[in-house]
Amino acid sequence: MRTIITGTGSYIPTIVKTNRDFAVHEFYSEDQQRIPTPPEVIVGKFKEITGIEERRYASTDLNASEIATIAAKVAIEDAGIDPETLDQIIVAHNFGNVLKHTIQTDVLPSLASRVKHDLKIKNPACVPYDILFGCPGWVQGVIQADAFFKSGMAKKALVIGTETLSRVLDMYDRDSMIFSDGAGASVLEYLPDDGQHRGILSAAVMAHTEEEAYYLYLGKSNFPDSDPRIRYIKMKGRKVYEYAITHVPQAMKTCLDKAGIGIEEVKKVFIHQANEKMDEGIIRAFFRLYGQRTTPEGIMPMSIHKLGNSSVATVPTLYDLVRKGQIENQELHPGDVILFASVGAGMNINAVCYRV
Repeated sequence: MRTIITGTGSYIPTIVKTNRDFAVHEFYSEDQQRIPTPPEVIVGKFKEITGIEERRYASTDLNASEIATIAAKVAIEDAGIDPETLDQIIVAHNFGNVLKHTIQTDVLPSLASRVKHDLKIKNPACVPYDILFGCPGWVQGVIQADAFFKSGMAKKALVIGTETLSRVLDMYDRDSMIFSDGAGASVLEYLPDDGQHRGILSAAVMAHTEEEAYYLYLGKSNFPDSDPRIRYIKMKGRKVYEYAITHVPQAMKTCLDKAGIGIEEVKKVFIHQANEKMDEGIIRAFFRLYGQRTTPEGIMPMSIHKLGNSSVATVPTLYDLVRKGQIENQELHPGDVILFASVGAGMNINAVCYRV
């Protein structure tokens, strides 16, 4: 028996926020001092480092659970399943539903319960639950579904990553330009091995919380006259970068070695779309662990340039887009060995080796 992704779907929000929109902002430092560098220079440097030109924000009439449902419906249709046959609905997110112009998180009921409700699933044996695991949440949901399948407790699951980070941003913080909104969903099924050895081959997970736990956190605005009671997403960018470059490649290697797969067999790496330079550094370091000084051309599909960093949604959205031929010069073929990998708040890291 193998855990196979039989359907995928995504929701790309309609509101486009370009770098030009940020070039008229005033930015402040963590100590609430106005940064004298002209905003257009800050934005230009930001693009050089992250690769981000645009990002997508959800419209005010949609929240995280609703865009999750949209992506889920596409994945269910793509898989050709009856949603009543789902055993689990796993929704990864960080902030629940945040209504526009508020900063309060709503997770009662859970987003997974809302998705089940919106999908009109009546089956009481379909269990919905949420995962709070930082940006690696969707990958962790896939790992959990696979574990439940192997335990005999489930055979079919819907795993979703959804986020509306635009509603927890501090517009006076330069890091706010990184984040975006989106949702990606996948249907996973536990199916007999057809001889092609498709599906999940291995997984690896690690977490560091001694010094690293608060590299991402909620904090007050950088603007000096802001309400100190309101908290926004904050990031120690340099610390996150150094942590990711140091630890993610090793987790990926651990995962690949557990699968007994050679590095030369890996066709694609679907890595969390956090920062172009960081992701490129991770890939280079990963291949160096196998004694390779260069990385194969096209091995790392990217969506960050136009979609930004939508946290838990980046990996499933990217996989859906490549799988359906919507990323230029990127495609998948039956039998391809791929890696999913992510890093984020906690600090948490995970990786999954998968044969298409």
